[in-house]
Amino acid sequence: MIRRLRRWWTGVRPGQEGLKSASIVALPRAAAAVPDAMASASLVGVNPIHGLYAAFLGPIVGGLTTSTKLIVVTTTSASALAAFSALEGVSPDDRLSSLILMTIIAGGIMLLAGFLGLGRFTAFVSHSVMTGFLTGVAISIILRQIPDLVGADVDAPRSVGKALQVFLHPGSIDLPSLLVGLSALLLLLSLPYTPLKRYAALVALIAPSLVVAWVGYFSGVEVVADAGEIVRGIPLPALPSLRQFDFDLLAGAFAVAAIVLVQASGVSQSYPNPDGSRSDVNADFMSQGWANVASGFFRGIPVGGSVSQTALSVSLGARDRWASILSGAWVLLVLVLLSRLVGKVAIPTLAAILIIASIGAVRPAVIGAVWASGPQAQIAMVTTFIATLLLPVSAAVGIGVALSLLLSVNREALDVRLRAISERPDGSMVEGPVPESLESGTVTVINVYGSLFYAGARTFEDKLPDVGHSEKAVVVVNMRGRPVIGSTALSVLSRYASRLDSQGGRLYLSGIDPELKAQLENAGLAGDAVAMRLVEATPTLGESTRRAITDAQAFLVTDTGAPEEEAAPDPWVKRVLDGARHLFSERDRSN
Repeated sequence: MIRRLRRWWTGVRPGQEGLKSASIVALPRAAAAVPDAMASASLVGVNPIHGLYAAFLGPIVGGLTTSTKLIVVTTTSASALAAFSALEGVSPDDRLSSLILMTIIAGGIMLLAGFLGLGRFTAFVSHSVMTGFLTGVAISIILRQIPDLVGADVDAPRSVGKALQVFLHPGSIDLPSLLVGLSALLLLLSLPYTPLKRYAALVALIAPSLVVAWVGYFSGVEVVADAGEIVRGIPLPALPSLRQFDFDLLAGAFAVAAIVLVQASGVSQSYPNPDGSRSDVNADFMSQGWANVASGFFRGIPVGGSVSQTALSVSLGARDRWASILSGAWVLLVLVLLSRLVGKVAIPTLAAILIIASIGAVRPAVIGAVWASGPQAQIAMVTTFIATLLLPVSAAVGIGVALSLLLSVNREALDVRLRAISERPDGSMVEGPVPESLESGTVTVINVYGSLFYAGARTFEDKLPDVGHSEKAVVVVNMRGRPVIGSTALSVLSRYASRLDSQGGRLYLSGIDPELKAQLENAGLAGDAVAMRLVEATPTLGESTRRAITDAQAFLVTDTGAPEEEAAPDPWVKRVLDGARHLFSERDRSN
């Protein structure tokens, strides 16, 4: 155990220069993290102080355990919206205890995902689906914050309904709250063009709140302290209450985990380690799991790899994990020294911060690129976007994942291609279209590209040449590089071999790996009694296909079905063999 701790500390220990540069980056990043964390907690529907608890624990625990050295594990608006959606039906008195339990469960799911090595499955979430989801989250947050920005009391269940209720009933708008919210928006939009750009969110949080505290006209504007008691200093750990557990909370935890893991995977790809070391997506899963478990036990909201905070940290000059770790320490200092002042922050300023952050998350260039990709990507993006706006986030996540899988399967089916090897008049061999039907007494050699699983196997069957009324036709299918195939493909091969056999023909599979050979033998598709011949792959490229063509030609020139190795190929077959060898060598080199 001690040896493992020493090895871990050797990997994360900062150098003297690294710690100095990290401390310079950490302060402005912490200044940006404070308002973001409070706004995210406000979005969840709990006291904003719980966002600060997460904002100090996430960067510290995540920073000490992640393999992606620049990633900042902290509060995110997407995970906050997912948490709010899951807890929307929970009473205010029980919401915090439910949130604590859900955050810990979400962390446990992330730990399990990392332990089981599920990181590779994030690649199955399509870019179009993720773009639609994140755009929907951004628009949903903007609409949801409009009532808080203007001080209106609304009761609509969805973000679209909340915004419509304000616009349809302008009398519900509180003028002092509107003025505070608009002033915060003005500061957020103007300060980025001044020397205070790094502290724009913090100034927009503090300046209007000071006006609310000192000017009597604004005394009725809601502040953070109105949402509940602000505990001074470091929060004490709290055990979750299991009586709050139900299916909706579990579904919400899965939604939070899915959003956090997919977003973090994108962050690790966008911000590689400066020293050239490779990130381990599964280690990052577990890192975020530990951060969420810690956040939950200390009454914080869910955390994850933040795109915006990581980008900010890198732009400020972060070189390693310690910029994130020290920023968490700065937030902790705010909790210890300034927790009472947190209670005086005006709620409209938090709404303004969320609105501006969400506007920045809508990326027209990315949306345009997805739209230009074609109808399939358009349908995926629009469907996920609408689902995110109109349904609970957990349902939208489920729809997005299911849609991604369907798109992946559909793409695999569309990507299956068959190419026939043919001879030119000059004797060279080329790939060309597969004939629609077979001719009697011929050998047709086919290369297969694409997946032979699920719908891909059906496409493979549809593109195979029709046996029709041909007699004694032979088909050679190159299967090199396929360790296994799907059960549907096994059925397709069995049916095609039977159709060839019924017309006196035969099917050869060349380039067979040992694992695939065992699979075919277990399925009863190999042996002398079956109209299918297997030719195992060898280290020499194209050799197994040459052997298959030789045996096929021998089969065609014999009337008795004598052993194929006794017959010798004619000169045409020799040219086919030489051409096939050259073609397969070129193809494998290009791959």
